Amino acid sequence: MGDPVATEPSRTVYVVDDDASVRKSVGRLLRTAGYEVEAFASADDFLAHPPASEPGCLLLDLRMPGRDGLELQEALAAARKRIPIIFVSGHGDVPSSVRAMKGGAVDFLTKPYSAEDLLEAVARAMAKEKRERREEAQLVELEGRARTLTPREGDVLRLVVRGLLNKQVAAELGISEKTVKVHRARVMQKMRADSMADLVRMAGRLHPPAGAP
Repeated sequence: MGDPVATEPSRTVYVVDDDASVRKSVGRLLRTAGYEVEAFASADDFLAHPPASEPGCLLLDLRMPGRDGLELQEALAAARKRIPIIFVSGHGDVPSSVRAMKGGAVDFLTKPYSAEDLLEAVARAMAKEKRERREEAQLVELEGRARTLTPREGDVLRLVVRGLLNKQVAAELGISEKTVKVHRARVMQKMRADSMADLVRMAGRLHPPAGAP
């Protein structure tokens, strides 16, 4: 009997729209395309039932009674709940669309939109979500490797990735050049770096430059 085939987690589109007919028609389209769908009549309903950990994106109406789409986007950002958002609006509201995109929205669709436009936007949002999950998992693994370094190895790492030569690192830390070489080799091994350039990239992910997003 062969090994079980790994399958991707189900992908859920969370639809937030106060129009019941829109929730129904959009839900039908998305399910036909193979997505799971959870629909909510308001932003507060969605916040009361936040998304689970499986992959997903949010299809969000801009204009709704009570808390509107932009306010929901801001609430999610404040709560550090990251989910790709596709805004939908019946109004050609340029300031709102600019605000939504600056807030990290993946797309902004104006009603009436085609089924093709919607499905393409959802596909882009799902691809973004998958990429971010992969990058987050990689960072968690990288942080785990970094925690295996001793304090001295951490010092050597920080100086080496700044471009200092072994003798300069030795002078900076008050140790011998031979000891620096030993620490450097252990750092490369523990971080699983194939090259110095690889190690520099890792350090950059662990400690992004000031002003980086």
